[in-house]
Amino acid sequence: MGKCESCIIREFNSLKSLTREELIRISACKTGKHYKKGEIIFEEGESLNGVYCIRDGVCKLTKLSENGKDQVVKLVVKGDLLGKRSLVADQKTNLSAIALNDMEMCFIPKSEIMNDLAKNPNFTMDVLKDMANELRTSEESLVTMAQKSVKRRMAEILMYSHDNFGLDEEGFLSIVLSREDYASIVGTATESAIRILSQLKKEGLISTHGKRIKIEDYTGLKWIE
Repeated sequence: MGKCESCIIREFNSLKSLTREELIRISACKTGKHYKKGEIIFEEGESLNGVYCIRDGVCKLTKLSENGKDQVVKLVVKGDLLGKRSLVADQKTNLSAIALNDMEMCFIPKSEIMNDLAKNPNFTMDVLKDMANELRTSEESLVTMAQKSVKRRMAEILMYSHDNFGLDEEGFLSIVLSREDYASIVGTATESAIRILSQLKKEGLISTHGKRIKIEDYTGLKWIE
């Protein structure tokens, strides 16, 4: 694990507002954590004892619905801080986090983060701004669910994956999601998600190999209504 004060990852989250002395203190207290693809980072209802700073990899946040199915709420990427809302609210987490690929994280104890929240107003403000942005994103997601077609929403998650996570060496989306995950993200039944992906494939917009998806016509996806 590198030192927090010299780590570029912190520039992507609220830790950038900490002083050098605070970063040195946190660096001495943090622990490195590694998760394999599919491994559970934490489960809904757990009490978190700190926050996770994602150094590499992607995880999904899910919420257990009344029908017993996991709803994918968000994809969390390199540079994000995971678990800060539960700490600030002093509540058990209402989401589960599962690694979508091999992940590398730094775990910062609750006592250290709460100490900085109490003493560093710039850090506190940045944490609040991040939480406000997350709330805005959730609100926009609700509008998307209500106003856009399922096919349009599917096109958008494919483009989002392309833009944010990149491609593997063969040109496929680097993040491999199950058809159930795609269905959960766009808010439809798994059978409907499979059917829409098949339509996109027939139209020449994507190609597939097992669970892997390659975008063949990015501009075409943008024009889907």
